[in-house]
Amino acid sequence: MLYSKIGKPIFFRIDPEKAHHLVINGLSTAGKIPGIPAISRGMYGVAESRELSLDLFGLHFHNPIGLAAGLDKNAKAVDMFANIGLGFAEVGTVTPRGQAGNDLPRLFRLPSDEALINRMGFNNEGADAMAARLAAGKKRRIPVAVNIGKNKVTPNELAHEDYRECLKKLYPYGDFFVVNISSPNTPDLRALQHGDELRLLLSTVMEEMEIQSGIHGGARKHVLVKIAPDMTDEQLGYTVDTIAQSGISGIIATNTTLSREGLAHDNAKESGGLSGKPLKERTTEVIRAVYRQTGGKLPIIGSGGIFTADDAYDKIRAGASLVEVYTALIYRGPELLRELAKGLKERLRRDGYHHILEAVGADHRK
Repeated sequence: MLYSKIGKPIFFRIDPEKAHHLVINGLSTAGKIPGIPAISRGMYGVAESRELSLDLFGLHFHNPIGLAAGLDKNAKAVDMFANIGLGFAEVGTVTPRGQAGNDLPRLFRLPSDEALINRMGFNNEGADAMAARLAAGKKRRIPVAVNIGKNKVTPNELAHEDYRECLKKLYPYGDFFVVNISSPNTPDLRALQHGDELRLLLSTVMEEMEIQSGIHGGARKHVLVKIAPDMTDEQLGYTVDTIAQSGISGIIATNTTLSREGLAHDNAKESGGLSGKPLKERTTEVIRAVYRQTGGKLPIIGSGGIFTADDAYDKIRAGASLVEVYTALIYRGPELLRELAKGLKERLRRDGYHHILEAVGADHRK
């Protein structure tokens, strides 16, 4: 109740992007104050449970609920994420060189729709700054994925080299990686989801992952691709087929949408990617299609519109092994994470499952 009664009313009186920075900088500072991480765990932490803990991508997840990319673009608050109940977190999107992103204003709330629209444009401090910050961080209690992208000024025919450069600089510091080719806010980025451009990009990424594995030793780290929700069924099929053939470890479904269907708030007229509750059904449809096409052999992280345990469970039953939240945290606060974990366990027991992985793809086995 602390967030809904005190935090949210304050934050929602502030410009959305200023509130965003206030939250991340506040978490970063809080993580450095003795006693605050422990207090946060007591207030918001999610205890590891037999039903929800799982191993995937060579990593251990205390629970399947993670943070989607976009909230912590520069890996400032990594040390605090486990303390508020997250099972993993994505940081970024990061580009090889820092960039300012698109013009202000570029982040908009749609409270009546429980949604956000952003056209941030990969604003970030760059791969070197993120590498330094992750290298200086404490021992992590949860897996951290690094979400990588291309600089705005890099033409698509050279985009693969930007992704390669990010991996060169950040490979030692990410537990796994996410290739972002689906943001609607970098010109022509979504064209990389298709055809020869996608094949070149993924082959370059896989080549560089092998090189970095050889340099740093140990098993090669895993890399996933984040896809858009706005593809046709035919486009989605071709994209998933190319990803599956590339050796990529999994798919994140999905990024934000350009659709404005069913929105009531005046900010619906703003350009950019829509996230939040209106995306819920479409992302579940994409998860279901990806799982069906791959026969459940390519792990999926479900992202988009998760506000309740039912929302998360629907995505798991559709085929997601892990799920991510972002916009719901803005509207509901960190209390949401305990609610989701508790609700998932209740739904597993209701359906006769002893572990979360038993429910993954259950809708396909009816």
